[in-house]
Amino acid sequence: MQTEVKNTKNKFSNRSILKDDVDPTQRAWIEVKGSAIEDNIRQVKSLLRDKCKFMAVVKADGYGHDAIFVSKCAIKGGADQLGVATLSEGIVLRNAGINTPILVLGNIYTKRDFLTCFNYDLMPTISSLRECLICNNIGEKYHKKFALHLKVDTGMSRLGFELKEFVHQFNNIQSCENILIKGIYSHLASADEENSLNKNSLTQIQKNKFQELLKDIKISQYPEITTHLANSAGTLLTQDLHFDMVRVGLSMYGYSPLTHSQKNLILQ
Repeated sequence: MQTEVKNTKNKFSNRSILKDDVDPTQRAWIEVKGSAIEDNIRQVKSLLRDKCKFMAVVKADGYGHDAIFVSKCAIKGGADQLGVATLSEGIVLRNAGINTPILVLGNIYTKRDFLTCFNYDLMPTISSLRECLICNNIGEKYHKKFALHLKVDTGMSRLGFELKEFVHQFNNIQSCENILIKGIYSHLASADEENSLNKNSLTQIQKNKFQELLKDIKISQYPEITTHLANSAGTLLTQDLHFDMVRVGLSMYGYSPLTHSQKNLILQ
């Protein structure tokens, strides 16, 4: 006895697979409110010392929230600059038509990458005289000053000039005629710890080291240079850490890294 087999080859050929039949939120999803990002920035900015700028950190694809979307919301909320971790992250934002100043927080090593950084009008983080000279040569070749930030290691021990080396070499760096020093900065290692306001804490030691080096290089003679030290934790901790600009990531996305945050600060 033979069983009749019907032809079902074209049974589903006219259906729109996935588009209409499957709920995209059936397992996990994220919804990002641009207005929440904007409001968080406005709230944090209300805590800043007078004339202090706001850098929105949008590395790692905007902490997973879509870097282009977050960057546009951040600018709308009042961000003055953007911070990314890598050269490729900065290029993505430039290709999206974002013209706000962008600092590449991670290190760049090769001449090729520095040239790419220059072509996309991104500011690299510089941690050595060698890197300054590469940027100077690029600026000289293309008859345009290469804008950059100098980073100093005050205790994070991850990236930056050694403290004594920086103070000693600053005059040499200043003699490079084809670079434009837009900023000098360092990074706090543990501003979220409970004892960070204690004078013996690493945070306060880092702040004092940063202040001393700025004094040693006579930073008051360079009003065009933006100084910055604070991350989200440092920004919320005290205005003493604000300097000319703060770099805010975590709090922009709705979280406070401090156990006891400001009573009037309600992040979304």
